[in-house]
Amino acid sequence: MIALGLILLTSLLTAGLIVRVKSIASGRRGPGLFQPLKNIWVLFRKGSVYSEVSGVITRTSPIMVLSALLVASLMVPVAGFTPLISFRGDFIMFAYLMAFSRFMMIITAFDSGSSFEAMGASREALYGMLIEPALFVLIAGLTVFTGGTSLATIFDLTHREGYSYVFGLIVAYIIGNITLVENSRIPVDDPKTHLELTMIHEVMVLDLSGFNLAMVQMTSMLKFAIFGSLIASAVIPWDMAPATRISMFIAVQLLFASAIGMTESFRSRYKMNRNQQYILTISLISVLFFVIILFTKNIF
Repeated sequence: MIALGLILLTSLLTAGLIVRVKSIASGRRGPGLFQPLKNIWVLFRKGSVYSEVSGVITRTSPIMVLSALLVASLMVPVAGFTPLISFRGDFIMFAYLMAFSRFMMIITAFDSGSSFEAMGASREALYGMLIEPALFVLIAGLTVFTGGTSLATIFDLTHREGYSYVFGLIVAYIIGNITLVENSRIPVDDPKTHLELTMIHEVMVLDLSGFNLAMVQMTSMLKFAIFGSLIASAVIPWDMAPATRISMFIAVQLLFASAIGMTESFRSRYKMNRNQQYILTISLISVLFFVIILFTKNIF
């Protein structure tokens, strides 16, 4: 329960911290730290409006998307705290729960009957297909390095023979870039854009409102916390005192959110035709990391 509680707690702070960092970096006062939570609370109090052509998918998919992420979070180790669900090969279920969440968002966009939303959904499907190998190859490399077969053992890196904190930084870099793609953030997408021809995620949720839109926004916040937890688990020693691990976990999560905010403040969005190159580069780095691990295992 400690692992789940920490993930849920940090998910409430991540979105607001990103906005605050972007505001400070651009010299603006900006909204408060808890403004995203206030926005969600307002949406909860509003009714949902549906298109005349939308069906049961639009009405049910937001809660299914959030539920899939919640189940996935139950498998995530939090700096040595045991997840509620752990079994051999659970990383496969974890990856497919993340993919199921994306799939439901894609078919929801198609269900709206909007050509703009279908355009964004097709881009989301393409980028999801390109980024998944990076995650699987990274997990495969960590499996070879640790000999583990579940997330609860795969990310227990720091006391392994041959481990270097450079490994942890590389893992953090790969997962951080995967997060930007999975959450449709800069440089792949700009969550604040209003140009429908270049939007990806935001154009997919144009027909969602009220409770459904709140579910989607909560999903985005939870996804940040999940990937941040994987980064924290890879760099925090699991044999430290529980209080120390909790403090370091929160610090890593806040640092992760701040890094995303700074990235979006000083990095421009790529043109659409460069996104595929960027995503494939992440996969290539993941493959190189896998090769380095194989070489390390042969040496040690």
